[in-house]
Amino acid sequence: MTGTGRRDTGRKIRRLEATDERQYMLNEHYEVYEKKGAPVGAMFFHYHDFYEIIYVLEGEYSSLLGNRTYHMKKGDFLLIDQNEMHKYHYMEKKHDSSRRIILWVTQKQLAELGGEDMDLTACFRKEKPCAFHFPIYYEELLQGYLLKLAMTDMAESAAPGVKQVLDRGILTLFFVYLNVLCGREEYLSDSRELITHPLVGQVCGYIEDHLAERITVELLAEQVHMSKYYFLRKFKELTGDTVHSFLTHKRLIRACQKLKEGNSITQVWQSCGFTDYSSFLRNFRAVYGMSPGRYRELMLDTM
Repeated sequence: MTGTGRRDTGRKIRRLEATDERQYMLNEHYEVYEKKGAPVGAMFFHYHDFYEIIYVLEGEYSSLLGNRTYHMKKGDFLLIDQNEMHKYHYMEKKHDSSRRIILWVTQKQLAELGGEDMDLTACFRKEKPCAFHFPIYYEELLQGYLLKLAMTDMAESAAPGVKQVLDRGILTLFFVYLNVLCGREEYLSDSRELITHPLVGQVCGYIEDHLAERITVELLAEQVHMSKYYFLRKFKELTGDTVHSFLTHKRLIRACQKLKEGNSITQVWQSCGFTDYSSFLRNFRAVYGMSPGRYRELMLDTM
């Protein structure tokens, strides 16, 4: 294998257009596809209740996760945890030739693949930066697995259902190797490609510590020692999101965590800082497409 990401050229690769704004899964367990060019459909902060991996096949790619911007190059892997707020970080003319593989996978799927022997979700829950660059022989191994998963079909002679069985095996191998490799600090991407944003970090920290309370723009601006209007402008410049929208999404992420734990709907919206149930219900449905009660049922059924 050459490491260019172009093997299996006679086979069809599942692709998603860079303009596609979809941030939800159509498949119940996992999805793998290729994207090319600057992803104009992911310009705003978003999050999901499944895991995401971005692997750069060609060119460059940048992503803002929380208060860190990762500038990725060919061969880099970026691991994004459940409910972690992130967005594409646009850099003019830098990403037009970007080509990458995106993998989405649920916690339930990884639990089934790992069984009692190995926690395959551990690679997503590290406190340190989550971008990795592995030696070429490991990178090509992982790349090969991703490309096989992204194939839309197999040879015509293959029996029905064979690809599904093989894909589960390939997915298992991919995550076993990935978890072992992510445990090696020397494989973390070059820190020079990582930029931290103290302002975003301070705001996130304060919000998470006081989520059940009433939080105003004036209060947040005071925490970072800025005037209200300069703070609003600077925050939007760094994150691409308004303070109000960012705060609402933080409340919803915490609400999802509490719903998964089986808390009552009333306990959830009150402890997450929503002013009333109708506001909580409206915002929750807008993001998740279902009521909080239905979401809790689904999550508890899969645990």
